[in-house]
Amino acid sequence: MASESGHQMALTTQGALASQVAIVTGASSGIGAATARELARRGATVVLAARRAEELEAQAAVITAAGGQALVVLTDMTDAAQVARLAARTLEVYGRVDVLVNNAGLGADRAFARTAPEDITHTVQVNLLGTMLLTRALLPEMLRQRRGAIIAVASVAGLIAAEPIYSATKYGVRGFMLSLRRQVAGSGVSVSLVSPGFIRTPLTRGLRVPLMPGPEVVARRIARLITHPRREVVVPRYYRVAVFFERTMPWLVDLAFRPRGRGK
Repeated sequence: MASESGHQMALTTQGALASQVAIVTGASSGIGAATARELARRGATVVLAARRAEELEAQAAVITAAGGQALVVLTDMTDAAQVARLAARTLEVYGRVDVLVNNAGLGADRAFARTAPEDITHTVQVNLLGTMLLTRALLPEMLRQRRGAIIAVASVAGLIAAEPIYSATKYGVRGFMLSLRRQVAGSGVSVSLVSPGFIRTPLTRGLRVPLMPGPEVVARRIARLITHPRREVVVPRYYRVAVFFERTMPWLVDLAFRPRGRGK
């Protein structure tokens, strides 16, 4: 399998996802790039969407060099017209979409009181509205064909309130996906969530966090959700402990997040 440096992956041409068409957003690096490679390794034709053309082409080159099929569609998830074009272009080329992985996302690490209003809007557009709009563009066709898998990459920060803007968007993604799952139950379209903790990606570069696995661990869980759908998986599993404390003893988590040097 390819690493973040783009080394060649081993391709399974007759894998569990053979003949399926999958869109992966945020596919230029990190979890999105690893997911695109993993789905291609399992036989899927992948459509890679993001803003960075050079990085997308590099990921597509890794996939095609290994014998897979990949299509690059430059897409800014804050632009509703480009989101619609991504859906339309995929349907034009392949005639259907079997899998949608809503992965595009931005982090936020600045104190809310010092965050510019336009930055708040931009993060919400990428993390939440882009996911909703692309899902809306593809869902009718999936419902018509009575087949499909929609997967969103949320975050443990959507289970544990950790940062006002980022957590708000990830709580929103979870609410959207979990309610959509109930709405389409029995339709043949599965809806699943992946909530990663700290994963070694460009978003976490510079953080000093022990036990930070690479994005491939998330990519493998996403691939499995296509064939074995579940409501939500937390990756890595040990983050479930922190989620348990947030739900049962939030006051203890409050203490953990309290800024140093600040009194009661």
